[in-house]
Amino acid sequence: MKEIQVTATVQLFDDIDELPAQAKQLMLQAIEARKKAYAPYSKFRVGAALSLDNGEIITGNNQENAAYPSGLCAERVAIYYAGAQYPDAKVLSIAITAASSTTQVNEPISSCGSCRQSIAEYEQKQKSPIAIYFMGELGKVAKVNSLKDLLPLGFDNSFL
Repeated sequence: MKEIQVTATVQLFDDIDELPAQAKQLMLQAIEARKKAYAPYSKFRVGAALSLDNGEIITGNNQENAAYPSGLCAERVAIYYAGAQYPDAKVLSIAITAASSTTQVNEPISSCGSCRQSIAEYEQKQKSPIAIYFMGELGKVAKVNSLKDLLPLGFDNSFL
């Protein structure tokens, strides 16, 4: 038997004002997208903003549905739109923010497993990492340099 250790590096900023200027602007756009989320069931609104290498900024937010599996997370709304409209553009970074109508969210909220898998697919497709910034409504902002920091030992098309 061989044991391996898997580690991840996460940078933690005290708040949005500590972010580099471009990341702060991207997070501000994610916050605006979050405000437009359709979340009547969970009361948990998520916004995402993507920075593409062609200069475009794409935003998305969660869209719920009474048939719960039919909804879609903010990250996938944004990344699928980017893939559909700009198929040759690379995603450079993603900013994600979450807020609840029932409680204050002060800790960084990372992407769910389905969103992580979707972002991993785009990293593999473009053969370059995507920086991911994530936060709650207020407080600290976390940053990883690649989805691989959030999803080590991930599944990709090399296994197919």
